[in-house]
Amino acid sequence: MLLLFLCWFSVVEVVRGAPGGLENCRETHCKHNGPAIRFPFRVKDRQPIHCGYEGFDLSCTNDNQTVLEIPSSAYNKLLVKTIDYEFQEIEIYDPNGFLPKQLLNLSLSSSPFESTHSVTYTTFSCPPSIQRDQRNSTSCMMNLGPCLGNNPAGNQVFAVSGSCYMDHLPLVSCTKVRDYTSVPYTSVDINVLKLHWSIPSCEYCEMMKKKCRQAYYSMEKVIKCYAPSPRHHKGLLHLPRPSLKVLGISTLSVVVIATGIVLYHVYSSNKIEKENQLKIERFLDDYRAQKPSRYSFSDIKRITNQFKEKLGQGAYGTVFKGTLSTELHVAVKILNNSNEKGEDFINEVGTMGRIHHVNVVRMVGFCADGYIRALVYEFLPNGSLQNFLSSADDKNSFLGWDKLQEIALGIAKGIEYLHQGCDQRILHFDIKPHNILLDQNFTPKVSDFGLAKLCSKDQSAISMTTARGTMGYIAPEVFSRNFGNVSYKSDVYSFGTVLLEMVGGRKNFKITEDSTREVYFPEWIYNLLEQGNDLRIHMEDEGDAELARKLAIVGLWCMQWHPIDRPSMKVVVQMLEREGENLTVPPNPFASTSN
Repeated sequence: MLLLFLCWFSVVEVVRGAPGGLENCRETHCKHNGPAIRFPFRVKDRQPIHCGYEGFDLSCTNDNQTVLEIPSSAYNKLLVKTIDYEFQEIEIYDPNGFLPKQLLNLSLSSSPFESTHSVTYTTFSCPPSIQRDQRNSTSCMMNLGPCLGNNPAGNQVFAVSGSCYMDHLPLVSCTKVRDYTSVPYTSVDINVLKLHWSIPSCEYCEMMKKKCRQAYYSMEKVIKCYAPSPRHHKGLLHLPRPSLKVLGISTLSVVVIATGIVLYHVYSSNKIEKENQLKIERFLDDYRAQKPSRYSFSDIKRITNQFKEKLGQGAYGTVFKGTLSTELHVAVKILNNSNEKGEDFINEVGTMGRIHHVNVVRMVGFCADGYIRALVYEFLPNGSLQNFLSSADDKNSFLGWDKLQEIALGIAKGIEYLHQGCDQRILHFDIKPHNILLDQNFTPKVSDFGLAKLCSKDQSAISMTTARGTMGYIAPEVFSRNFGNVSYKSDVYSFGTVLLEMVGGRKNFKITEDSTREVYFPEWIYNLLEQGNDLRIHMEDEGDAELARKLAIVGLWCMQWHPIDRPSMKVVVQMLEREGENLTVPPNPFASTSN
């Protein structure tokens, strides 16, 4: 009986917020060609409170104009010109044409709306003669007329933008009245102000061509998307009303129990998602002081031109090219929801906020808007190092040994910065050619910190419950503690694999049919070096052979089987900066696998 009661209570709660309980919340207009009014807006005194969201009250004037009511504002009756539900923007104007004047006393502090840009104004009381000199300063001086309290008779009041140079304005005979800060910006000659709202976020519903509604689960308000009902008549929704006289007791019990099970799963998943969003929001509040830009989902759509140009897709998300300005291009990664706890997002945003290095990709901003999570990075036109890994015999894509040496040194410096340059040591755990991006000058930048972990610099080992990384680049100790503890030396091993792949080309890492060894080329190249033979890779001159030999030796040092035998990244940088003949061939790292 208790279970049936709880199920029935949940049904009643959902019906309160479902489309069938919102017949009076249909889309409406103050006049035929006026802006459409639907959730989160409602017409005050015409529609119930549950039709809208708190602070989104509209009203209709006697001549059927749409009015936005802004609470706690000296001037709170502004007419609505347009409402863009997809981008969550509303345009308002003053019917008397005095919007710039009214903005000085317009307060948005207690409303859900915000201006995309605000400015500071200073008002001056000026004699009538100033109007003749003001003609060349129109863009900076706004004539407010004879207003603002105890203004001397005949004087005019001007508002001057804080962005203007006072020396260039005719204010010598004027008296300063007062300063106004955080005034919503609109051009002096435009009587329209554009405001934006971020909560409630209905952009996802709008994008999916669904209706956004306020629903209730166990007395808790949530925002849900509903498909428009096909049953309608003159804009009114008509849903059949269940009749208890028709339904039998047994049928009702089955329906209630089945509905209760479904609602329990919906409630549970929604509760988990809300907790995850709350965790992310708390993290972002703490993170805000580090100041990468936070974008809404509508911003992301504008930046990517509605996701027009796709750069690539991987297991963690899809990357699109975007534009912040004519000179600044970005790469926007829309994350999959595969990690339900949002840990990859928190990991990457939290890690990138600590990093400022020429060899680490720069995060421009991020988006955490409802279910949408995205990362915005600087755009690197040459893509990943993976695109340029080939044998020296392939002239079309081979970069040359000097450039490979520069790239290897840059990667090493980037990883060394992660290990030593921040307050806490950052372990990447996914160093591979795909995650090394190249700018227009082929400067390498380490990217993709979704698997990264933080630890103190004096911590010699970290605990891990599962292996993380990409097969072929993961250090042995990540799989089995028999080889040692997991530490920053795991990144060193991955870097060594990348170095040998740079030396031998991608094709040399393929496993031969008659070989039972997972890595063929590294052991082959070690045997050549140990025997004093030249690397059997095409070289242009003797200098190329020396560079290839140096990269191979450093890579083999990094790939030592036990972490204690590998150098730190600081030592690796020093080895790459030295002449190759000063390097000794390391012990055979494959001896334990040769038997």
